[in-house]
Amino acid sequence: MLQLDGMTLVVGLGKSGLSGARALHALGAAFAVVDSRVDPPGLAAFQAQFPEIPCHLGDFNPAWFNRATRLLVSPGVAVKTPVIAEAAARGVPVWGDIELLARLTDTPIAAITGSNGKSTVTTLLGSMAERAGVRAAVGGNLGMPALDLWLEADRPELYVLELSSFQLETTHSLNARVATVLNISPDHLDRYDSMEDYIAAKQRIFRGHGAMVVNADDPVVMAMVTPDREIVRFTLEEPDEGGFGLRRASGETWLAYGQEPWIEASALKISGDHNLANALAALAMGHALGLQRGGMLAALREFTGLAHRTTLVRERNRVRWFNDSKGTNVGAT
Repeated sequence: MLQLDGMTLVVGLGKSGLSGARALHALGAAFAVVDSRVDPPGLAAFQAQFPEIPCHLGDFNPAWFNRATRLLVSPGVAVKTPVIAEAAARGVPVWGDIELLARLTDTPIAAITGSNGKSTVTTLLGSMAERAGVRAAVGGNLGMPALDLWLEADRPELYVLELSSFQLETTHSLNARVATVLNISPDHLDRYDSMEDYIAAKQRIFRGHGAMVVNADDPVVMAMVTPDREIVRFTLEEPDEGGFGLRRASGETWLAYGQEPWIEASALKISGDHNLANALAALAMGHALGLQRGGMLAALREFTGLAHRTTLVRERNRVRWFNDSKGTNVGAT
C-alpha cells in the first residue's frame, strides 16, 4: 500500500476532489481541503463523510499551501494558479487523481484522450472488454472518478479511463498498457496560453512504455509518435499491415485489420465517419490489449452510441432532427 507522509492538500472539491478525499482517507493519510468557492459542489457530502477534516473555503490562503507535503489538484483548477505554481517552484509535488491512481495500482490501464470522441471510445472499449470476458472498470473524466473506481470496483482486470487535458497536466507516472490521442482540434483555449500548450498536455498520455494507438489521418497526432514504441494506427482510408481502417469488399465497406475485413460498416448501429473512426480506435485499443476478437465485434454490433451526440430525435416529411448538444468545439461540430 502506498505510504503518504506529511500532509496532502486537496485543492478543489467537486466529484474529483471528493474522490481524492475518500482515497486519502482509505490510505490513512493526513489531508486537508481548500476550495476558492464558498459553496463548492460536493461540500455537503464531504462534511458528512469527513466532519473532522479541515476544509477552507474562499480565497486561497498561501499558509495552507506552505504546510503541504504535496498537492492533489482537481482538474478544474489550473496548475498556473499562483499559489499552485509557487508551490511547484518550491519542489512540492503537484498531483491529480490519475497520478495518485497510477501510484496505487498495478492493474493495466487503457487511457483515452483527444478533443472529441473520448467518451464514446471509452464506453465502447469498456463494453468490448466485458464482452471479451475481462472485468473492466470504466470512468475517469466520464462517469465515476478514477479514485472511486479504485475504491469501489470489484477487483478489475483493466481500467478504461477517459482523460481530459486538465487531468493530464498533473499526471506524471502513468504507464498505460495502451493509450490514444484520438484527434486534436482547438479547445479549452481559455485555459491554455496557446494551442501548443494544449497539445503538450494531451501528449502527456503517451508517457510510459505501452502501445500507442494513433489517428493516421491527424498530422498533429502523428507528430507525437516515437519510434521505440508499439504503434497501432487507425484511419478512414485503407489500413497498413498491423493497422485498422476501411476496405471495400463484396460491395460493402468493412472495418478491417490490415488486409482482413472484420465487420461491415452497415452492421453498426452508430452512424457517421466520426463514429467509424471511434469504432476503429476502440478496435485498435482492444487488439493492443489482446481482447478476444469475437467479443469486441459483438460489443460493436450492440453499441448504440451515447446521448447528445448526433442522436436522431425525430424524422418528419423527410426532415431529420438531431440532438448534438455535445458539439461544443469546432472539431465536434
